[in-house]
Amino acid sequence: MHVRLVDYLDSVNRYRKQKISNRNFLIVLAIIVGILAGLAAALLKSMTHTIEDFLQSDWQWKYKYYLYLFFPLTGILLTVLYVKYFIRRTKFETGLTPLLYAISKKSSRVETHNVYSQIITSAITVGFGGSVGLEAPIVTSGSAIGSSLGRFLGLSYKEITMLLACGAAAGIAGAFNSPIAGIVFAIEVLLPEFTIPAFIPLLLSAATAAVVARIFYTQQLFFLVTEGWEVNALFFYVLLAVFIGLFSIYFTKVNYLVKNFFYGINHPYKKVLTGGLLLGLMVFLFPTLYGEGYITIKNLLKGDYLNVINNSIFSGYNGYPSLVILFTLITIFAKSIATLVTLGSGGNGGTFAPSLIMGGLMGFVFAYSVNLTGLVHLNTSNFIVAGMAAALSSIMHAPLTGIFLIAEITGGYVLMVPLMITSAISYMINRSVQKHSMYTKALADKGELLSYEDKDTTVLNQMKLRYLIEKDYVQLLEDELLSTRMPDILKSQRNICAVVDARQDFKGLIYVEEIFSEMMKNPDKELLTAHHLVHTALKLININDDLKSVLGKMEEDRVWVLPVVDSENTFKGFVSKTSIFNKYRALLMRQADYMG
Repeated sequence: MHVRLVDYLDSVNRYRKQKISNRNFLIVLAIIVGILAGLAAALLKSMTHTIEDFLQSDWQWKYKYYLYLFFPLTGILLTVLYVKYFIRRTKFETGLTPLLYAISKKSSRVETHNVYSQIITSAITVGFGGSVGLEAPIVTSGSAIGSSLGRFLGLSYKEITMLLACGAAAGIAGAFNSPIAGIVFAIEVLLPEFTIPAFIPLLLSAATAAVVARIFYTQQLFFLVTEGWEVNALFFYVLLAVFIGLFSIYFTKVNYLVKNFFYGINHPYKKVLTGGLLLGLMVFLFPTLYGEGYITIKNLLKGDYLNVINNSIFSGYNGYPSLVILFTLITIFAKSIATLVTLGSGGNGGTFAPSLIMGGLMGFVFAYSVNLTGLVHLNTSNFIVAGMAAALSSIMHAPLTGIFLIAEITGGYVLMVPLMITSAISYMINRSVQKHSMYTKALADKGELLSYEDKDTTVLNQMKLRYLIEKDYVQLLEDELLSTRMPDILKSQRNICAVVDARQDFKGLIYVEEIFSEMMKNPDKELLTAHHLVHTALKLININDDLKSVLGKMEEDRVWVLPVVDSENTFKGFVSKTSIFNKYRALLMRQADYMG
């Protein structure tokens, strides 16, 4: 059945290539991806908010509010159970890091189950109060749509990667109703190098998703009313950017600490219990931490500055501005911990929305505090918006995404200059300390990140040593008579032979010219064995070594060929500079074609 399906698809592709060019066909597929990703975004938001509304408003019970301590635990537990019982064949991964890894190391293959599993698990996590965002799951879901469609149609790597990026752009566009931000995100995070032809499918996919999502889900995320910005306030925008840049460094470092803490808990249900109860307690004390938290920013933009504290058990102290400021500051740091606890304990979501919330709260508390001094009056809403852009830019290392996303979702294009200033400064501060974002650092440490600053390393990281091993070299046993293997040696047309023992452990190598020399001058040539002529290899290559280190060893000893063994010293073959350079050129040509 599978063979017949493949043959049918091949015939369809051949017919399609005769009638429509690859570029036009890719545009059609980009529109299809946009439609599907827009539907996925609308479904995800509807499911999440349905759960939230039921738990917070529709369901009435005398003691319901005591259960708020356990709602996040319930959501995380249901997520973990779903993953355990419904996703068995493949590993379930969250966040943007696996997506970047798929592009760099897995030929842009994103498992198909991510189309629906990301929606289900993130809706459960966030709906029950998990303090994370929906954007990373919908990006992964959209990317899975594009990747699966491309692989189903038997497209090439470059075309699958483009559809993956279209799905990611469509996911952002559908989730935020922000097509420009979706395009910028795909280019800035997933496709740092692109050309105008690559831009067209992204444009159509993002625009289509925004339209489709808007049809099925019409709620506006934010409303901003502003008369613009004042030149006199620029100094304060710069000061806010510095504070947020420093905070983003703190957030990145805390991210690793919390991850390591939960990695140390081996039993998954202990993680769920620990994280769920801790998160429930934090949500009980700071209601702003429940779910995405956008409602708080909405109220602040409306001028309801006491909303942060009013819905908490500390609402009786809302008449003290200093306590409002203190409570908001604690909420900001609590949000950072709550987000990481949700993810570390097994919930699904991303740091996209939390970045916006933390940045918005920092912008509010900054402007609110300055205004209390009476020395100057700042437009608080403007600083909330600028704070959101700065936080997203610095934490994600995506300043353009931060600028255009906030400008689109708030309608704050009139604030473009403050958005640019705060985003750029906060990003530079974080980048000066953290070369890689929290999404890319793990991949960079393993040498698995596509880097357009070091193209040689990037291309080499895409290559697998195991696929470059040459196995057509003659293998000689230590005690084997060379005279019996002369026909094989002459036929191989190689200048070296590998020497192994009975267990295939590598013992060394023999130069063919030495074999000929000894056979001609040795009167006992019939008794000559491989053991008499074996040389110790200058270097051994492990089959798991990366290609950059392999080339480094070759340059160090000025050799063209080196033997490859596994971790148990079993001989696997030889690797040569020729095979590495040939593959390197092939990948460069593939990338050049892709970017065109």
